[in-house]
Amino acid sequence: MPNVSDQQPNSQNPFSAESIEAAFKKTLHDFVGKPMMTATPEDLYKALAYTVRSLLLERYIRSVEMYLRKEIRTVAYFSAEFLIGPQLANNMLNLGIISQVQQAMEKMGLNLSELIDIEVEPGLGNGGLGRLAACYLDSLATLRIPAIGYGLRYEHGMFEQRIENGWQVEYSDNWLHFGNPGNFTGPR
Repeated sequence: MPNVSDQQPNSQNPFSAESIEAAFKKTLHDFVGKPMMTATPEDLYKALAYTVRSLLLERYIRSVEMYLRKEIRTVAYFSAEFLIGPQLANNMLNLGIISQVQQAMEKMGLNLSELIDIEVEPGLGNGGLGRLAACYLDSLATLRIPAIGYGLRYEHGMFEQRIENGWQVEYSDNWLHFGNPGNFTGPR
C-alpha cells in the first residue's frame, strides 16, 4: 500500500478527508442507524470508530491472506488479560489519518477530541500482567513479527469504586455498554 502522506485527496483515496467523511456518514446511517440530526455523541463515536476500524480491516485481511498464501508462521501469544488502552486515537495514528479525520469532522461541525474522549477504557486487565502482554504485542508489531494475542474477553472490567456516605461502594464496570468497535475477531 502506498504511503498515506504520498496520496493526494480524491474520491478514490480511502484516506482522504472527503472519503472519510463519506464513509462516516454511511456508517452512521447504515450501521448505527441514525441521521446526523438525532445522533447522540455515543452514536457519533461509534460511527467514527467503525469507520476507522473498516480502514484497518483492509490491511488486516490483506496481511492474513498473505500469511496464509506464503505459509508464514505466526506467534500466538496467550495471556489471561491484555491492558491495551483506548484504541480509536491509536488506530488513527497507526493509519496516519489524524489530520484527514480532523478535517472531515470539522467539515461536519464535530469535535474530534470530544469523540475520542467518549471511548471507554477496555476492561481487559488490571495492571502488570495485562500491560506487559500488550507491550509484548506492540514489540512484535514493531519488529514486524506476525503475531496474534489470545486472551479472555471479560464482559465486565474489574470494578468501579466510589465513596458514598463515607463508605467504599463497588460497581460493575460495564465497559461494553456501547459495544466494542475496536474488536476485530469477536462479536460486535
